[in-house]
Amino acid sequence: MRIGILGNGQMADALGTRWRRAGHEVRTGGRSGGLREAAEFGTDAVLLALPYAAVADVVGGLGEALRGRALIDCTNPVGPGFRLLTAGGPAGAERIAAAAPDAHVVKAFNLCHVDVWRLTPPVFDGRPLAVPLCGDDPAALDVVRQLVRDLGCEPLDAGGLDRAGLVEATAALLIGLWVGEGADAQAIAPPLAHAAGQPL
Repeated sequence: MRIGILGNGQMADALGTRWRRAGHEVRTGGRSGGLREAAEFGTDAVLLALPYAAVADVVGGLGEALRGRALIDCTNPVGPGFRLLTAGGPAGAERIAAAAPDAHVVKAFNLCHVDVWRLTPPVFDGRPLAVPLCGDDPAALDVVRQLVRDLGCEPLDAGGLDRAGLVEATAALLIGLWVGEGADAQAIAPPLAHAAGQPL
């Protein structure tokens, strides 16, 4: 695939490096230059890996370059005190979709620290990391599912873009527990058999 990455920070480096190793062509551009070139290059997918505060203006200015693209939003609208900046809606991903109405936004890759994405692969106690995806365009979701699998992870269907706010709120909660409290946030969810009430 041809993947454009908007941003040149740690998430851009971690995911871009892993996708290059999987055989994809990747071009990165930052706010100091190359954003439009990266967007135009990403004929299969464009990863939005900029600070949340900048994303609406950036994608709004790219217009035609993002038309028809699978636009992957890995940003987190989380502010001081681990506060969700979009509380009350719309979600960050929905605001991005409004700013880039001709792109196909998929929320993904926002629940883990950048160091997790550098693992090859991210497998814990024999279980691959699961990555929830929210989006409305079937073809864009298929592309992102493949990119998730190329990292050694498992894609999870978390619903349409109208559910992206739930994933963003989950990130705010988990970051607050991990960073703010030093807690093992994974321990809040029981195994599936217990969560779903299945017989043991």
